[in-house]
Amino acid sequence: MQRRKLSIFFRCIVISFLAWTLFAISSDYDFTKRASVSYVNLPENKAFHPLQSDTVSIKLRMSGWEVFMQRVKPDTVGVQVDLSGLKNRNFIVFSSQIAFINRQFPDDEQVVSVSPDTLYFDFSKQTQRKVPVKAIEDLRFQKQYGIIGKTRTVPEYVTITGPLDDVASIEYLETDTIKGENVNTDVRTVAYLNRQQRTNITIYPTFAEVIIPVGEVTEKIIELPLHVENSKGYTSVRVLPSKVKATILLAVKDYNKYTARDFEAVVDLDAWKDHHVSSLPVIITKAPEYCEVLSVEPQNVDFFVRR
Repeated sequence: MQRRKLSIFFRCIVISFLAWTLFAISSDYDFTKRASVSYVNLPENKAFHPLQSDTVSIKLRMSGWEVFMQRVKPDTVGVQVDLSGLKNRNFIVFSSQIAFINRQFPDDEQVVSVSPDTLYFDFSKQTQRKVPVKAIEDLRFQKQYGIIGKTRTVPEYVTITGPLDDVASIEYLETDTIKGENVNTDVRTVAYLNRQQRTNITIYPTFAEVIIPVGEVTEKIIELPLHVENSKGYTSVRVLPSKVKATILLAVKDYNKYTARDFEAVVDLDAWKDHHVSSLPVIITKAPEYCEVLSVEPQNVDFFVRR
C-alpha cells in the first residue's frame, strides 16, 4: 500500500513538472541581448562619426522555449539603423524605428526596446581617396607546392569616402581571409573588403578579384660568399669558412633563374665588438621575392681579426 502511495506521489510530481514546463515555454518573456549596429540610407554628401559604441542592447519578447534556446546556443545579432533622419538633425531615436527593426527579426521574436534609445552623430566634411587592396590568405598547400609569384587584386585600388580623420588613417584595405586546403593550382576568387569596423566609411567597389599564383616548388643549394660588415679600423678580417651553403625553396620554373648573385650572406663584426661572441652568426640580407631560405650551413663561422 505504501509503495502504491509513493508511486502516485511521484507521478503527481512528474505531471506537475510537465505542466509547469509546458506553461513556462508557452509563456512570453523579455530577453536582452547585445547587437552590432550597421547603417543604411546614409545621408548624401555628409560624413558622420557615431558618438557612442557600435553595439546596443535589444530587449526581445519571445516564448520561454526561445529564451531557453538563446541561453543554450546564443547567436550573434546585427541590427540595421535607418539614417535618413539625419538630413535635418544629428540624432536617431530607436523608438521611432521599432517597426523597421522588427522586420529584421523572426516573427516569434518581437523587439520591445533598444538601449540606448538615442544615437548621436558628429558631422564633418566628407572626403574621398583611393587606397590599395591587400589580399589576406590562409592557404594549406599540397606537398611541394606554394605561392610562386605576386598576388594580384582587381582592382588594385578602391575608393573610400567618409570623415577626413577616418579616411586619412586608412593606408590600405584588407580582404576577408581567403582559405584553402591541399592547394596545387592558381587561386582565383572574389573576396569582400574589410572596412576595419568603420561603419561610417563607404567603399567602392566593396569586393575585389584576387589571383594568387601557385606552382610546384623545389629545393636548391647555392654557395654564397661571406661579406663582413663593420670591419673598419682593422687591417684585415678573415672568416672561416669564407663561403656558406644556403638551401633555398623556390619555384621549379625559376630553378635556373637565380644564382649566388641574387643573394647576399653577411657577418657583422659588431656582434664581436659589442657582445664578445666567439663566432659570428651568418645573416642572409638579400634574397629574391618568393624564394625562402630554409637553412644555412654553417650557421656560425670562426673569424680572425688583425688590427
